[in-house]
Amino acid sequence: MSALTTVLLALALFVSAGLAWNHFFGGFAPAPFGSRSCQGTAWKRAFPAASKEQIRGFLSTFTDSFAFRASERLQFAPDDRIMSVYRAMYPDSGGMDALELETLAMLTERRYGVRLAELWSDRLTFGELFAACAGSNSRGSDA
Repeated sequence: MSALTTVLLALALFVSAGLAWNHFFGGFAPAPFGSRSCQGTAWKRAFPAASKEQIRGFLSTFTDSFAFRASERLQFAPDDRIMSVYRAMYPDSGGMDALELETLAMLTERRYGVRLAELWSDRLTFGELFAACAGSNSRGSDA
C-alpha cells in the first residue's frame, strides 16, 4: 500500500469517525447562531424553488463538517458568512482547529461536485455556497 493510499484511508477514517461522533454527541452552534430561531423562512424566501429537503441536506453538510447537532442546521441563514461561524468558534487566530473548513470542502465536493477552493473568500455566505451546490450536477446528499 502506497503512502498516499494510507494517508487517504486515514483521512477517510477520521472524517467517518467524526461524522459518527457528531451524530451521537454533536456540539452546539456558537453564539449568536445557537440562540436563534429557525431560519427556514429566510431560506425559502431566498431560494423559493428549492425544496426543504435540498436546503436541509445542504445545511447538514455544514453541520456535519463543523460537528454541530443536526437539529441546529436551520439556525444558519442564507446571508450568514461561513467564516463568521468559524471565527465565533475560534476567535483567536493562529490556534489549532478541528479541520472544519477542510471537512466542509471535502464533503461539498463529494456530495455536490463543487470545489470549495474555487469559490472561497472570507465573505462567502451559506446562500452563495448553496446556490453553487444547487446549480451543480448534484450527486445527491449522503447525509
